[in-house]
Amino acid sequence: MNLFDHAKLDFEVEKFSLYESAPPLLRSLPKDIGVGLRRKDNGKPLAIVSDRYEPVQYLDVTVGLEEAIKQSGIDLTDANFQSAIYGDGEQMELTARFPAHATTIDDKNDVIIPEFKFRTSHNRTWANSGMMGYFRFSCYNTLVNGNKLAYIYGRHGKNFSVPSFAAKIKNAAEFISGDGLNEMKVWYNSGVDRSDVIKLFSNTLAKRMDNVSRAAVPNKVMLSNLMKVFDEETRHLEGRGKYEKYGIRDRGNLWTAYQAATSWSTHVKKNNTKPLREEKVRKMLASPHWKELIAA
Repeated sequence: MNLFDHAKLDFEVEKFSLYESAPPLLRSLPKDIGVGLRRKDNGKPLAIVSDRYEPVQYLDVTVGLEEAIKQSGIDLTDANFQSAIYGDGEQMELTARFPAHATTIDDKNDVIIPEFKFRTSHNRTWANSGMMGYFRFSCYNTLVNGNKLAYIYGRHGKNFSVPSFAAKIKNAAEFISGDGLNEMKVWYNSGVDRSDVIKLFSNTLAKRMDNVSRAAVPNKVMLSNLMKVFDEETRHLEGRGKYEKYGIRDRGNLWTAYQAATSWSTHVKKNNTKPLREEKVRKMLASPHWKELIAA
């Protein structure tokens, strides 16, 4: 049984010489400039790559990932699988949500659902990357956990191993009902002063280098946006929601700080920006600034 939409992904790409039908001007360029990458079915060019580049077909990767999901033991009841192709086939994104493992972070109504996401591309804008995270029902953020909840990254080219990659996905799927959720519940029950959250973001996500002083300073616009989300999350999760005036609480918890970070990483205008922001969130979770707040 196919989990993802194979019809969308069922096309192959091949390398071709840039000089096959090039005008005379291009034929005068150095021969080592690279080769083209095009779809076999319609001939549409997708990228220029090095001669040593070995493309990995979308369907080959997908079949390996499907097998890993099936072998992981995760409950597929009512699971939702989505397959997306962007442009003429330059980028692919696979998403799977597993509502049978839905739970709450607060044991009340803040529902989260495990989600698997995989991205790759033929034009090398996205490397082969995947993660198993938590999909939050209330605001549709992808929750990025930087500890044991697996994030997988693989460079393009001949060294990319589908079986090895799929094995890591299997481990990630097995994790979703274990320590990861317990860790997030610890965050939810860990109170934190608003001033400490400002310090956290100033030293991680909003950190920038000032060209005048040559010192690390916070990006004020980014910090303001992060704290606005933190305040809103605190108002709704710890306060009385819309019945409470905005910005009156000076304490929240690590979960609301985490929500602010993942909101920032999720809501982007360009697809290529999202993986970069998610990586910054992972680094924040691994930073001493975050760990200090957990230990406090």
